[in-house]
Amino acid sequence: MVAPPDNNVLWARALHVSLGGTPALTGVSLEVRQGEILAVTGPRGSGKTTLLQCLSGQLLADQGEVWFNSVPVHTMSAPVRERLRRDRFGWIDPEPALVPELTAWENVALPLMLRGVPHRPARKAAAEWMERLDIGACDRKRPHALVQAERQRVAIARALVTEPTVLFADEPTAPLHRADRAHVLRTLTTAARSHGVTVVLATHDAEVAALADRAVQLLDGRRVNSVRVPGPSAAADLPAPTDAPAAAGPQSAPASEGTACSLSV
Repeated sequence: MVAPPDNNVLWARALHVSLGGTPALTGVSLEVRQGEILAVTGPRGSGKTTLLQCLSGQLLADQGEVWFNSVPVHTMSAPVRERLRRDRFGWIDPEPALVPELTAWENVALPLMLRGVPHRPARKAAAEWMERLDIGACDRKRPHALVQAERQRVAIARALVTEPTVLFADEPTAPLHRADRAHVLRTLTTAARSHGVTVVLATHDAEVAALADRAVQLLDGRRVNSVRVPGPSAAADLPAPTDAPAAAGPQSAPASEGTACSLSV
């Protein structure tokens, strides 16, 4: 077992996962550097969510390694991985799972209060993150009184309020209209960059991926491409999502080994 480079906050080597007897990931390797925003792209069913679950310790790969800050996640016990997710990682789903009985600010502050943070500083932190995400005026509303884009921003604020080392965002804007997608993603990426939060973002939308620093593409559970994204105009450079099969060889070594799955830098 070879430790990853020190400048990688996340490092995965040759991940193989089967779900219900069907291969979900086949030999996927990648690295994520501290403070960067990495988009994992590909059509629906290409393995994006499974990869994020492996990287975050929610799912153990059948084969392969996952490292966080040079510590092997794949050898951790379930309680240790759960503590890692709680203390160091944030997670955003396509549909925000807000507590309907709580106000928006209470939903945002909930992770802090569950950690024992007193009411006043928890509310202050929640208010600050809601202001950063342009939903400060919604603080006393309950989820049913918010529009979809506002609920998603509340979920983003809740994920960021603990200032995680890594934020995993699984299709965070999929249910939103195009204009709302752009606004929500820009507020998310701006907030993450300003606080040095590393983001691993799964998306099938090239315009969303264009807000990242780099993008890697999955197809049928294999990594097939890596694209450096210099700015919003780079959306045109990303491979268009497709459900058509494509030939791709297995990728079973990390970038440091100089194989076809090496990252562009």
